Amino acid sequence: IGFVVMLLLAQISPKVYQSFSPIFYILGVLSLIAVILVGEVRMGAQRWIDIPGFGSVLPSEFMKIGMPMMIAWFLSRYSLPPSLPKILGSMLLIVVPFLMIAEQPDLGTSALILASGMFVLFLSGLPWWLMGGAIGLVAIFIPIAWQFLLHDYQKKRVMTLFDPNADALGSGWNIIQSKTAIGSGGLTGKGFLEGTQSHLHFLPEGHTDFIIAAYSEEFGLLGVMVLLSVYFAIILRMLFIGLHCFHNYGRLLAGGIALSFFVYVFVNAGMVSGILPVTGIPLPFMSYGGTAIITLMATFGIVMSIHTHR
Repeated sequence: IGFVVMLLLAQISPKVYQSFSPIFYILGVLSLIAVILVGEVRMGAQRWIDIPGFGSVLPSEFMKIGMPMMIAWFLSRYSLPPSLPKILGSMLLIVVPFLMIAEQPDLGTSALILASGMFVLFLSGLPWWLMGGAIGLVAIFIPIAWQFLLHDYQKKRVMTLFDPNADALGSGWNIIQSKTAIGSGGLTGKGFLEGTQSHLHFLPEGHTDFIIAAYSEEFGLLGVMVLLSVYFAIILRMLFIGLHCFHNYGRLLAGGIALSFFVYVFVNAGMVSGILPVTGIPLPFMSYGGTAIITLMATFGIVMSIHTHR
């Protein structure tokens, strides 16, 4: 399904995506409202919509496409770099879905969607003083978020990052087992399907969030280097396509998708290796999950369209 979606989207002109962007964004926001009203609750989180005859859908995944498309559309209508009112308008468009997804609660996905919009804004030519001011505001906001916005389990994940052994059989279990799996793989790994941590079920979520730990155990450091090299090549290719696009919409969108893809890989790998807090972010094209794969393939189809219609 993902390949079909990618090939179909690659045939459509970027001008169509440009005109369709606000509609897609509005539909994405409406689907997030539907999650609040009639969403399905799993493991304490209300993130899914159950469609009879089709199955469960994760609307926040579609905002991973809708967000960069919308910000690229909004900014490309004016001369670049954007003026302060246009920057503030972009921030408003970014913050609304971010807050709705964070409320589900799904802080990991909301942060990625926030980043996907901010990357497009950054590529439009923000002045350095403004970016420095934004970083300062974020630094001020962190204690407020810790005190009033973060749930207890999210705070526990952050504390576990600094000392996983403090609760080795509870919140620290995932990251301890993940590090054990990565280290036991050594240079060349134990071999395909020969990993003990994952196949003996010491490593939780070894097919989704922690799949790179299972992969590391079976294919070792060399296998991980090959995988990361493929990711790096994909990111460079998308940036190259963005640089050689002649219109602002395509340039901003391709660059924003490339940098967002980098963040997906970095956050998942950083989480599994213990340098970032544990979040429910899948590893692109490796983790099990239908909606996420189709969404990624769709973004690749859009980037292909930007290249073929250059």
